[in-house]
Amino acid sequence: MFRFNVRVYGVLINEQQEVLVSDELIKGKPFTKFPGGGLEYGEGTRDCLEREFMEEMDLRVSVGAHIYTTDYFQQSAFHPDHQIISIYYLVTALDPIKVRLNASPFEFDASQIKIQEEMGETESFRFIPFDELTEESVTLPIDKRVVKIIKENYHPAEGRFTWGSA
Repeated sequence: MFRFNVRVYGVLINEQQEVLVSDELIKGKPFTKFPGGGLEYGEGTRDCLEREFMEEMDLRVSVGAHIYTTDYFQQSAFHPDHQIISIYYLVTALDPIKVRLNASPFEFDASQIKIQEEMGETESFRFIPFDELTEESVTLPIDKRVVKIIKENYHPAEGRFTWGSA
């Protein structure tokens, strides 16, 4: 049976004009993506994003402007009978980030490797300088589109978005 899989992601740009990404190993495959995850039944999209940041990073966030919602068919990489609908918001950290931040992609510590062995997936986080962020910085097709939208509409010198024709 065909199903919809709704995913909600946050774009966090810090004061140094760096964009937060998550490096994940899922079923042995590496992915670099924006932080976030699956919408649960009974949950709003903003609530989902707040929960995901708390679960993944122990970080309270303020969910701001809507950036993008998938407007084309995207098949799931893991479940061919699922259509992915992804919703992206700008988020702001309300607290200092407590989790370890890596300088390089896929730097996992011993506890993260153990989680990978037990659960089949793990993740780590890092910032990419805005000027170095490209569509090739992320793995998933929808994230690539969001990078393009961010690059076209975010102005680092001003530290803000100006929405044009995205």
